[in-house]
Amino acid sequence: MSDAAQPTAAEVRAAAEAVKTALDRHLAAVERRSGDDDPAVLEAFNQLAAAAEAYDELLYDRYDEVTPFEIPGAEELPPYAGPEEPHAISVLIRRDYAVAEPQRLLAQAQRVEAAEYSAAGGLAEDAAGTVPGALGILFGEFEPDEIASRHKEFGLEEGDSTLWVTAADETPEAGEWLETPFEHVDPQQVVCRFDVSAVFDEDEEDDEDADEDEELEYVEDEVEDEGLEPLDTEK
Repeated sequence: MSDAAQPTAAEVRAAAEAVKTALDRHLAAVERRSGDDDPAVLEAFNQLAAAAEAYDELLYDRYDEVTPFEIPGAEELPPYAGPEEPHAISVLIRRDYAVAEPQRLLAQAQRVEAAEYSAAGGLAEDAAGTVPGALGILFGEFEPDEIASRHKEFGLEEGDSTLWVTAADETPEAGEWLETPFEHVDPQQVVCRFDVSAVFDEDEEDDEDADEDEELEYVEDEVEDEGLEPLDTEK
């Protein structure tokens, strides 16, 4: 890149200040969050991601230096190209679970089924006798957010999850998309998204283990350089 095309030092400084502001806004949103999928937190997260990415690019262009920032999923979506003032939004949620304890799942569904039929004065139809039947009963009885917060009670184990907020100029007609609810999503209409995955935690743990290994190796090198024997921790 030519010197003429490089950002100025003032532009880099302004980008750094924008990151600081975004950090403060994100922390404030987290402190006031109303739940796991609080839209204010999602918006603050995306603003922080955008500010960090902009600063990283300017820092590299000006000083040939990088930052340690790594925003999961920040580069998976194209730039937003939806309406500036959307009149409607769609919230797309996917949560994956493993059926870790089928018997617990069946037992919980049987309790719900028995209570419902008892209240109606009839006999249970034993729809909870199979895993698919039990899932239908539980997800029909409880809101998805409640199942997410109580998944262990239902014998489920959390997997990955994601939430997308997409914008539109107008609300779709009733029943328009019910047959194919998750098709035809335009990535450029996505206002914000929030991903949860164990892989993010694993990446952090790998980085921490690598740092510990490097520190241990450095200490051992010092001991050898000084002509001393390493301590025997088993004594």
